[in-house]
Amino acid sequence: MSQRAVRIGSPASLDTLRPATAADPGQPGPGEIRVRLAASSLNYHDFAVVSGMIPTEAGRIPMSDGAGTIEAVGEGVDAFKAGDSVVSTFFPEWIDGAPPATAFRGVPGDGIDGYAREVVVTPAHWFTRIPAGYSHAEAATLTCAGLTAWRALFVDDAIKPGSTVLVQGSGGVSIFALQFAKAAGARVIATSSSDEKLARLKALGADELINYRETPAWGMKTLELTDGTGVDTVVEIGGSGTLDQSMTATRVGGHVALIGVLAGFAGPVQTALLMMKNLRVQGLTVGSRAQQLAMIAGIETNGIKPVISDHFPLERLADAFRHQAANGHFGKIVVDI
Repeated sequence: MSQRAVRIGSPASLDTLRPATAADPGQPGPGEIRVRLAASSLNYHDFAVVSGMIPTEAGRIPMSDGAGTIEAVGEGVDAFKAGDSVVSTFFPEWIDGAPPATAFRGVPGDGIDGYAREVVVTPAHWFTRIPAGYSHAEAATLTCAGLTAWRALFVDDAIKPGSTVLVQGSGGVSIFALQFAKAAGARVIATSSSDEKLARLKALGADELINYRETPAWGMKTLELTDGTGVDTVVEIGGSGTLDQSMTATRVGGHVALIGVLAGFAGPVQTALLMMKNLRVQGLTVGSRAQQLAMIAGIETNGIKPVISDHFPLERLADAFRHQAANGHFGKIVVDI
């Protein structure tokens, strides 16, 4: 038997990303679960893989996010039962504590085959439960974007009521960070190049808005909005192209969560500013299974729902990535399987 899937071509590009098939994995063995996948969602990491920026082998099944229903459980699996709705973890072997050095070798859709297919059989700990009341499409947004935002604010930092957070743009991580920060009672400053998107960020709870196209020195503008103090935390998705502005915007002793490289992979950094302001600039890549479960508990407590911009069928995965690259979306792009 076979199942529908999508595979990366050679050379990797959106033009060679193609519908294909994969073997049905059969029934789960001891400690395993069989999951019928219903949804995935797009992340910049997935785009980097399918477009060849992150090398992987030809024929790889992409996508790091996957949510669906358990069809069967193997011997010894007590945490799940058939019929349970579950969502994948980004690092299948990072259960808790510090990230293992080998974590990236096993990222689904990158180091191993991912979730752009109908069925998987995996060890049970590769998945967690989904938040109560969530659809599979909603749950599929959590694995990468949701957990990255959660870790930036509550694991690597400790924001609380009265904290000030700056978020950049209107992608999945930034919107989750806005939602999580507001749920914690923080003040949020949001940046975007689009007044229309800024209005939507305002509707989600952003307290202050900056159009960075109209105000290129948005770091100084942020200082003005905070009476010269700066924000406690910046959720930095731009990388080298925006890092200096982020450091300017941050208070003395503040935290810059370096998540993305959308504005540059490398470049000069104002090390004197970093030193003088005693800043903590910390790179992070998603999080552990334990952190995902903590996030799910937080989501359920606060009733947070993800913002889904668009839906694409599995067969049109390449078109979904083209839509992502055009930057016309607001929030998450979901692939319905």
